[in-house]
Amino acid sequence: MCKIDLLILDDWLLEHLDRNYRHDILEIIEDRHGLKSTILTSQVPISCWHEMVGDPGVADAILDRLVSKSIKLELKGESMRQKVKKYDAA
Repeated sequence: MCKIDLLILDDWLLEHLDRNYRHDILEIIEDRHGLKSTILTSQVPISCWHEMVGDPGVADAILDRLVSKSIKLELKGESMRQKVKKYDAA
C-alpha cells in the first residue's frame, strides 16, 4: 500500500470498525506514516473517531498516526447533494 502516493478513504467511520478491519487499517496507516499522503473524509467528528475505531490501544495507534501531523478542514453548511436535488427539482 505504500507504493500508492495518495490514499483516499471516503466516508471514514460510517460504522464501528470490526477487529479485522481495525488491524488492516492499522497496518496500512503504519506503512504509510510519514512517507505517503492519506486523505480522509468523514461525517463523523474527529472527537468521536476513537470510539468508532473500537479497541482503545489500536484506536490510539491508528489515530495518533492519522491525526498527529494532519491538516483538518471542517466544512459547514448545507450538503452539496441537497443543493443539487433542489436544482434538479426546478
